[in-house]
Amino acid sequence: MLMPSEWRPEHKLFPYQVGFTCPPFDFDAAPSDFLRMCPEGVGVHGWMLHVPDYVHGLDQRKQNFGMMDDFVHCMSRNGVDVCGQVGSNWVHASGLGVEGIRQHCEDLSDKYGTRFHMAGYAMVEALREMNVEKVALNAAYHWPAWWQGTAGFLKEAGFDVIWAGNFHDQGWFDSQEAVNECRWVFEGDLALKSFEYVAEQAPQADAYLINGMCNFRTGPGGIPQRPLQITPMLEEALGKPVIGHDTALYWRIFKSLGLAPQGRHGQLLDRLDG
Repeated sequence: MLMPSEWRPEHKLFPYQVGFTCPPFDFDAAPSDFLRMCPEGVGVHGWMLHVPDYVHGLDQRKQNFGMMDDFVHCMSRNGVDVCGQVGSNWVHASGLGVEGIRQHCEDLSDKYGTRFHMAGYAMVEALREMNVEKVALNAAYHWPAWWQGTAGFLKEAGFDVIWAGNFHDQGWFDSQEAVNECRWVFEGDLALKSFEYVAEQAPQADAYLINGMCNFRTGPGGIPQRPLQITPMLEEALGKPVIGHDTALYWRIFKSLGLAPQGRHGQLLDRLDG
């Protein structure tokens, strides 16, 4: 006896179902962060990709870009309404360009009847939604090839990237290797210090951006937190919108669901009214 190939609404475990995937071998905070904001009735599932000998190379992301198809296919077979791809570098590593990525997301969504959003393109959509023109990028831990690719993608999308640089460029670490040793988790005070530095370099920016998968020990007892949790604090200090690739992706997923998050999480997510 075979199970049905399609889920009917009455078979779903939750009225709204969301799936996340992340770079290979990453334990990702997105499912937990997103679910904490959700109203009742939302279920979240995560899928950790597996690529043997993965070392976070941009070439490896391009070579394994087809795994996005596998991810959306599996999620759609389980009644997922919206899929989110965590990780800002996949869009520029693909070589498809801004329009190519937009079309890729549309094609996968249509193919499987499940909305598919990529963090890197969600940032573009979020900035357009907020009528932002000039941006400065806090590239955090991203090494040059990574953040330069992000800056190039944003420029191709029509934004004026007036400054970009990572924690090494900003002078907080003596080398990129020292940044890498932190494994993307940094002391809590670096969050505000690094953004104040970026704001000093680009006071004319309409918004300040950060590669959204960075973590700061700003939570209770020094628990690492993503830009999502500290955006209100940063926006109050800087007087400008602060947008990470994590918050942009969550915003785009909520928008597709027709829902709004519970609580206040900064100017972008506060635009949603459900």
